[in-house]
Amino acid sequence: MLANQIAPKYHDQPCAVVALSDGGAVVGAQIAGALRCVLSMLLTEEITLPREPDAVAGISQDGSLSYNTAYSPGEIDELIGEYYQYIEQEKLTRIGNLNHATGNGRTIDKRLLEGQNVIVVSDGLASGFAFDVAVAFLKPVAIKRLIVATPLASVKAVDRLHVAADEIFCLSVLEDYISTDHYYDQNDVPPHEKVVEIIERMLSSWR
Repeated sequence: MLANQIAPKYHDQPCAVVALSDGGAVVGAQIAGALRCVLSMLLTEEITLPREPDAVAGISQDGSLSYNTAYSPGEIDELIGEYYQYIEQEKLTRIGNLNHATGNGRTIDKRLLEGQNVIVVSDGLASGFAFDVAVAFLKPVAIKRLIVATPLASVKAVDRLHVAADEIFCLSVLEDYISTDHYYDQNDVPPHEKVVEIIERMLSSWR
């Protein structure tokens, strides 16, 4: 359904699809297939602090960091001052985890995104946090437009997307977002290693 909405508008324009998770890659493959464009994956991890209910930041595999907008700038400054060394160590640990999970970072190449309409895809957004990390990753890349595509999103997430995205494709906006898996009859996303293998194969054929 998302592909059917996006393809008529962007089928003759340069596009690249960036998935934010394994489930996002399943959704993104349909969109990339309709547009006949490249599909990549950008995985992120959250950095949490002791006694804090929400993650303070999120980081992508190249080290791009975005602080959680659930905290005010003053709260972020205070937490950084108190936990600076802890945050720095967590950044190194999370980057190592991400590079291992993505095959040493081979699943995304910023050069393939330059000059493209970048479509960031998720299978569901409870908040705009993962998207904020993607924005930090894409900040140094000269893209044409930043587009978000997701079957499901919370009201909070959509409010955040309106701030940073040029265009949003969302099939359902939910007032009380439970969890992404809750809204799917079948949770049959392939194992992560298989998803990475499929994306690598698609990238090789696209090149």
